[in-house]
Amino acid sequence: MTFPFDNAPVWLDLLGVFFFAVSGSLLAARKQIDIVGSLLLASLVGLGGGVIRDIILAVVPAAFTNPAYLVPPVLATALVYFLFSSVQRYTSLLTLFDAAGLALFCMTGTLKALATGLNPVASVLLGVTTAVGGGLLRDVTANEVPQLFNPKDIYALPAFLGAAMTAVLWVLGMFNVLTAAAIAAVVFTFRVLAWRRSWQAPLAVHGWHRRDNEPGS
Repeated sequence: MTFPFDNAPVWLDLLGVFFFAVSGSLLAARKQIDIVGSLLLASLVGLGGGVIRDIILAVVPAAFTNPAYLVPPVLATALVYFLFSSVQRYTSLLTLFDAAGLALFCMTGTLKALATGLNPVASVLLGVTTAVGGGLLRDVTANEVPQLFNPKDIYALPAFLGAAMTAVLWVLGMFNVLTAAAIAAVVFTFRVLAWRRSWQAPLAVHGWHRRDNEPGS
């Protein structure tokens, strides 16, 4: 069963928006931001990546044409508002929901780019931009160090892997429900393992050492 491009990215997009929106509301709760700010942060992270994607593709952002895109941030804000008091390890939950959103958005961004006629390489880059864009906006707005630029974590590489797998399978005519689920599982697992085990990518210059490993740091 193959995905019809006009339909599949919509429900995948909405699911990704919800996961990212929950991460935004959890961050708002951790920062003790009020519920209005929580909704705004949830909307920013949930919709930001898709808006960036659609602007690059020179189309009207789906979030501005389809009211369904406004539902996930509202649900996420309500969910965190009513359940956060019983949630202890909110940092772990934030990472898990963020990883789930990353896994879905790297696919939907790539698929939409391919559907509009972009070549596979450009589509992969746009898929990664879609996946990391919302999280970058969330962290900057909440005055956090963006995960994308955290030297002690790996954030963009799982999105690159997922976007590349999506493009390759699409070119081969093998992208379907099962392969999409497999890609999402791989990206999610990669991201969570990188966070739990503190995997790190090489620094920008060979021979540099991280400051936390230097004497006296």
